[in-house]
Amino acid sequence: MRFAGKNVLVTGAASGIGRAIAILFAREGARVTIGDINAAGLAEAAAMIGDTATPVVYDAEDHASCRALVDAAAREGLDVVCNVAGMLKWGPTEDFAVADFERLLRINTTSVFVICKAALPYLLKSRGNIVNIGSTSGLRGMIYTAGYCASKHAVVGMTTALAAEYAARGVRVNAVCPGHVDTPMTRQTPPSGDLDWDMIRRGMPKLVDGSCAPKDIAEAVAFLASEQARKATGSVLVVDGGQLVS
Repeated sequence: MRFAGKNVLVTGAASGIGRAIAILFAREGARVTIGDINAAGLAEAAAMIGDTATPVVYDAEDHASCRALVDAAAREGLDVVCNVAGMLKWGPTEDFAVADFERLLRINTTSVFVICKAALPYLLKSRGNIVNIGSTSGLRGMIYTAGYCASKHAVVGMTTALAAEYAARGVRVNAVCPGHVDTPMTRQTPPSGDLDWDMIRRGMPKLVDGSCAPKDIAEAVAFLASEQARKATGSVLVVDGGQLVS
């Protein structure tokens, strides 16, 4: 098993991609600390994983809560951090509230920085690594998603900057950029109004059955976190069913 004896932190683990990542790491031998604001979903995920899971309810918008989550995960050392927690809100820019833009940045970007910063002292001791969840929206502008794109572009930039800063000190930092993934977050009701659905559909996956399952993203994350990718840092792995293929 690739992660036997390793201590792993996964945020956003109550459902979707985060839950799939936590389950996979646990099956591969890791002790997983799983964090989310959704207490009920977190308890369900912990029950699915079993005794090797430690659930911690936290608020990604609260810096102290983020730091407490990291400290809880690192009580016996910390080897891998997976920053998955995030939110999606989209719609025409003229109608998009500045408050929603700011909240996207707090949850999708600032919380990632706070958790990375808090985790680095532990990861420097273990020579561990970080895998951040970006998005294809962090690589290319997508219609009606100015706020989400901004937040995920920042995550990709943060990932490569941290990789450059900490490579010589033994900490790897990589990102996975999913395309469309079937999760509760992506199943939310679309915004009302006159939307250009033809333009939206142009950004969908190109492969047959191209939409990803959470497990597809989990496999990519586990690869980057494992010894199989020991020479990879600053990598941005796109798993999108051909969404960005022009």
